Amino acid sequence: MNAMKAAIPVMLLALGLLGGCESGKPVGADRDSHGCLPSGGYQWCSATAACERSWELAEAEGFANTPAGFEAFCAGADVDQ
Repeated sequence: MNAMKAAIPVMLLALGLLGGCESGKPVGADRDSHGCLPSGGYQWCSATAACERSWELAEAEGFANTPAGFEAFCAGADVDQ
């Protein structure tokens, strides 16, 4: 009986956490108009025609890992290297 009493708070906590989830919207359903997943750090980049993570693209292409650097690269502008 003591084990059951100990399990009750754990079950209540689990129900409370699950009850706080947004219903009707699957996890990872926040895709933008290009199909990129912002919650995963992805943004659309016209220069590569793909969803990219800014920090990964900055490292691969050698531009500054800043919002301005990402925007400039993805717009096709010359970026300081």
